Amino acid sequence: MEFVTAYIGIGSNVGDRLGWLQQAVAHLSRLPGTAVNGVSRVYMTEPFGDPDQERYFNAVVAVGTALEPAELRARCKAIEHELGRPDHYQRWSPRTIDLDILLYGDCCIENELLVIPHAEMHRRKFVLVPLLDIANPQHPRLRRSIADLLKSCDDHSIPIRLMEKLLIP
Repeated sequence: MEFVTAYIGIGSNVGDRLGWLQQAVAHLSRLPGTAVNGVSRVYMTEPFGDPDQERYFNAVVAVGTALEPAELRARCKAIEHELGRPDHYQRWSPRTIDLDILLYGDCCIENELLVIPHAEMHRRKFVLVPLLDIANPQHPRLRRSIADLLKSCDDHSIPIRLMEKLLIP
């Protein structure tokens, strides 16, 4: 069984935001063939899209996984559903939890189900800042490090560090 390092962005802006993030990390740690290897600090960020909602709490989780990308995505969607996110929702609407695969090793995948690396990650400080807390991988499509992408990011938001890292179960 070969393990790949994947980075998963997690976010919440409904109810006990910190609790939802912690539950997401716990669920990720229980996935078959998967271990949580690192978790970033937690950041508070302004909502993207509709500004008339609560601020988000965001973090990034590093996992070592033997799951294929499509299976990891399916498991992330199942975690979202279990934690109260509906199957159908309006884009950028409030949510209990959001899990996005940002990177999966050095894979580049683009189909109707999955886009890896995440299509917008290099444009979002709420992804780049916490990812840089735990690693500085190279973006496999852009061939630039996360630190380099952050320096040139046009996102003018300022992620506010709320606390140290979430607990790894």
